[in-house]
Amino acid sequence: MTPAGGAGAETRSVPGRPRLDSLTGLRWWAAFGVFLYHMLNFAPVPVLSSFAPYGNSGVAFFFVLSGFVLSYSAKATTTTRNFYWRRFARIYPAHLIALLLAIPVFYSFSPDPQHDWVKPVSVGILLLSVFLLQGWSRDPAILFSGNPAAWTLTVEAFFYALHPWLNRALDLLRSRGATVLILAAFVVALGYRVAVVLSPQMWWAALPLPITRLNEFIIGMGLARLMLLGIRIPIRPILGYLLLAGFILWQVLGNRFGFDDVLFVWARNLHEEILVGVFALVILTVGTRDAHGRRSLLRARPLLHLGAWSFAFYLVHATVMYVFVAAFGKQPPSFANLLWYVPVFAIALLLSWALYRFVERPLELRMRRWGDRSLN
Repeated sequence: MTPAGGAGAETRSVPGRPRLDSLTGLRWWAAFGVFLYHMLNFAPVPVLSSFAPYGNSGVAFFFVLSGFVLSYSAKATTTTRNFYWRRFARIYPAHLIALLLAIPVFYSFSPDPQHDWVKPVSVGILLLSVFLLQGWSRDPAILFSGNPAAWTLTVEAFFYALHPWLNRALDLLRSRGATVLILAAFVVALGYRVAVVLSPQMWWAALPLPITRLNEFIIGMGLARLMLLGIRIPIRPILGYLLLAGFILWQVLGNRFGFDDVLFVWARNLHEEILVGVFALVILTVGTRDAHGRRSLLRARPLLHLGAWSFAFYLVHATVMYVFVAAFGKQPPSFANLLWYVPVFAIALLLSWALYRFVERPLELRMRRWGDRSLN
């Protein structure tokens, strides 16, 4: 899932399948990583600024998790049209409200906006955001139109459109086939990135993001298939966490001290694909731990609440941050900038709670009930 994927109630709703509540806790940390990444645009902090760029890979984590959750929670009794309706109910109400909040912050009717990140109003471009089509363009003015965070919803909408058909094919696979699928999607992702690095001027470098990120979704689907087949790998999640921390630390130190060996350079070029592999390991090991009923700090009540709010938090945090940028200006790098993180985070979290409590969750439940009555 992107921030839109939903790992909370969905992994608990299928009778006979283990609850995987820890995935909801993981969602929060991925959303928080994206928050740290975006805060670089307002209040960079020395040392933290070297690590924060990797928070942007939280989006890749969401795409893998989206494929996992949708396949793990799939019910044979849900029709295709009801699946689409449920996906619409999951993301669109919160998206629309977040878009309305973002427009006054990121757009102006003045032909010469006061801030360099504010764009002149274009009804046509904004309509692309309304209908979640903006992510099919690589032009930043379109890709980040409306609510800049919502380009990921274009990607998710594409995944949703394909999922019922991909999942039917996935149901034919046994454990070996699912493993081959995961590895093949990973190899294709690596191959594509190598091709882009070696020939950035070629047409494939400009492919739309829904196409280039599809491998992440397929990897997540393959992981879910392994879980549904009863595959439980005897590895503790700590291994995935250590690999994640070790790889990022290696990259940060290499960038700081100018490592120029071939291994480091290619690892830097392929860092997002490598992190996708680590995310897959984390999801599978955390899911295995939950399936065995073992203790997990990720299932702590505060993290479950934060994970439930993570989609709304993802949608609103950049809007809140740029209100601060407009009011106080971009801050020069300083350790004192940590003080800015407190109000930005607190207001974004409060707004995300309100969006979840009064829009996202109640409307989703009402719309789903209608769909279950009318579309199955």
